[in-house]
Amino acid sequence: MVVVTGREPDSRRPDGAMSSSDAEDDFLEPATPTATQAGHSLPLLPQEFPEVVPLNIGGAHFTTRLSTLRRYEDTMLAAMFSGRHYIPTDAEGRYFIDRDGAHFGDVLNFLRSGDLPPRERVRAVYKEAQYYAIGPLLEQLENMQPLKGEKVRQAFLGLMPYYKDHLERIVEIARLRAVQRKARFAKLKVCVFKEEMPITPYECPLLNSLRFERSESDGQLFEHHCEVDVSFGPWEAVADVYDLLHCLVMDLSAQGLTVDHQCIGVCDKHLINHYYCKRPIYEFKITWCRRKMSLKSERRGIHVDQSELLCKKGCGYYGNPAWQGFCSKCWREEYHKARQKQIQEDWELAERLQREEEEAFASSQSSQGAQSLTFSKFEEKKTNEKTRKVTTVKKFFSASSRVGAKKAEIQEAKAPSPSINRQTSIETDRVSKEFIEFLKTFHKTGQEIYKQTKLFLEAMHYKRDLSIEEQSECTQDFYQNVAERMQTRGKVPPERVEKIMDQIEKYIMTRLYKYVFCPETTDDEKKDLAIQKRIRALHWVTPQMLCVPVNEEIPEVSDMVVKAITDIIEMDSKRVPRDKLACITKCSKHIFNAIKITKNEPASADDFLPTLIYIVLKGNPPRLQSNIQYITRFCNPSRLMTGEDGYYFTNLCCAVAFIEKLDAQSLNLSQEDFDRYMSGQTSPRKQESENWSPDACLGVKQMYKNLDLLSQLNERQERIMNEAKKLEKDLIDWTDGIAKEVQDIVEKYPLEIRPPNQSVAAIDSENVENDKLPPPLQPQVYAG
Repeated sequence: MVVVTGREPDSRRPDGAMSSSDAEDDFLEPATPTATQAGHSLPLLPQEFPEVVPLNIGGAHFTTRLSTLRRYEDTMLAAMFSGRHYIPTDAEGRYFIDRDGAHFGDVLNFLRSGDLPPRERVRAVYKEAQYYAIGPLLEQLENMQPLKGEKVRQAFLGLMPYYKDHLERIVEIARLRAVQRKARFAKLKVCVFKEEMPITPYECPLLNSLRFERSESDGQLFEHHCEVDVSFGPWEAVADVYDLLHCLVMDLSAQGLTVDHQCIGVCDKHLINHYYCKRPIYEFKITWCRRKMSLKSERRGIHVDQSELLCKKGCGYYGNPAWQGFCSKCWREEYHKARQKQIQEDWELAERLQREEEEAFASSQSSQGAQSLTFSKFEEKKTNEKTRKVTTVKKFFSASSRVGAKKAEIQEAKAPSPSINRQTSIETDRVSKEFIEFLKTFHKTGQEIYKQTKLFLEAMHYKRDLSIEEQSECTQDFYQNVAERMQTRGKVPPERVEKIMDQIEKYIMTRLYKYVFCPETTDDEKKDLAIQKRIRALHWVTPQMLCVPVNEEIPEVSDMVVKAITDIIEMDSKRVPRDKLACITKCSKHIFNAIKITKNEPASADDFLPTLIYIVLKGNPPRLQSNIQYITRFCNPSRLMTGEDGYYFTNLCCAVAFIEKLDAQSLNLSQEDFDRYMSGQTSPRKQESENWSPDACLGVKQMYKNLDLLSQLNERQERIMNEAKKLEKDLIDWTDGIAKEVQDIVEKYPLEIRPPNQSVAAIDSENVENDKLPPPLQPQVYAG
């Protein structure tokens, strides 16, 4: 018995694919079956293949042409079927390859016609292409999703220091804690930050020099380690914090783990001067095994990852949909970069036009004829063009409200302003007096603040023709400049700066409210009408559909719900952004109290957001979008970036966005039921009368009773309409059936209609046929 085996290849490609030389190395000496296997010894001769090759790939049968398998010479298939190597056959004579054949059909389709597999099978086919060393298929698959995205993701992770080590550390820590606690899951804290430099609510440009010019002791304060289990960052790439979080979840899930994460806050450690560490900290919940859930617990509620509420740049502050997910600080930085880029492009365009005019002027000097007249016209045109370009460039700089622009505006503001002479309202007078009394306690600093505020209001009077975005930018610049001056020149503590900024905001926004709230130049009013119409159409939504953990049958909970609705409606009556935020905060606290009373435990973020959505749907606050835009544009940015006010406001924006995109899946309904409820054809089942509490309002009971009667009548009408349509269809079918039967009988027994016979001739009329009759009997006379 002779056994000949092929030797192992000397080298492999890093990606797992074999080159053509590797493929041929596997078959340098044909693996001849033993006598026991084949029944007789086979000669070691080149193997010949038919034109049509039957294949058995791991039990899956395929049939293809030999030329298809040899299409690309530098492949393993071409080497196997080149005739130089022996391939065993099965009992049916098919050539056997010991490989899973689930995706070999996609490989054959590519070899036949160049077809590529669908996206969901790209990864599996890529592995097969690596095994068979089909280079053209590998190249095309690498340019398809998800392999192309995976290549980009790996390039990003390559810039992340110690990513794989930290990932293994997360798994190991979670395993040890789960074993120690004898639990199916474990929690750990992870810090993810993109930038190394910490930030402060009022970042001063003068303090930014600490990044490059700082003592060794200051550097040690900045380079601290947050109290977390694992820390990722910083890194230099376009990808932000959310991209890295997505990579972590993807890689951990690939190991068979269930991963949930949410942002639980920031480090907030004081470093130096006004600098605090604002690195976001995330809580990762690693679940090793899932317990079987009941049908009731499988009901999907509304869940928003808390990390989605933060600035997408990873600074640790709360983002805002109106700022494309950035916080106020990051949004202003992006806005200024875009504006500076636009200004630079305009300057380049102006310089190019200037050069073209100079060249045109130089060429015109060499022209003959009426040169003096032409030159005077050209000079006039050149002067007009320069004036237009200078005016255009000034417009780009006018919205920045920086030092140069401010001086010009202040000089223009020395003229009597109609806004100063107008009759102020009672509320404006009261706020002005309170502001002056408040600033008296700061002496010289207070006088400087009052002077700057008055100049700002006078300057804003001349900017009413600007867009609302430009007016908002001017206001935010004023907030930042005043805060920086108090910190750098006045040495005012951060706590007092917050109080002063609140009073400044109250004073200036009380005066500017009627001009900047829901201006006619925006589509805020249109958005208000759209969201109100949307909420009215969703009047049928119940707490059970949103998985709201609030039991309104409890009197205390019912009172909390009423107070929350009152607070969210009262927001529209306030004029100061801070007061509007205070209404949102009070509403949110009432919601948390209602959940706490119902569940007898503190409320979580997953409980709060569905309840807030339910409160908004039930209250339908007036001018909701206008109030949100007003707060976003003119509120003190530090309030929206941090603290409970910023958290509750961000959740309100998420609630409004959820209501605008509410669908059947969000409410755990079928699409058919959702469409019927939205069209008003029917409504969900209301509370039964026997379940009402004794203290329930009689009017509410009667209203629900009437709704039930209407629902029953609607169902009865639908049933009658369906029966009527069915009867109509039956009648039509019966008529068609009778007509068909009559037609069949007529076709089977045709009716022939003959012409009527001629009328019978009169007895005495001439009959033509009488001659044909036999002669009448003649009487014979006999004698005798």
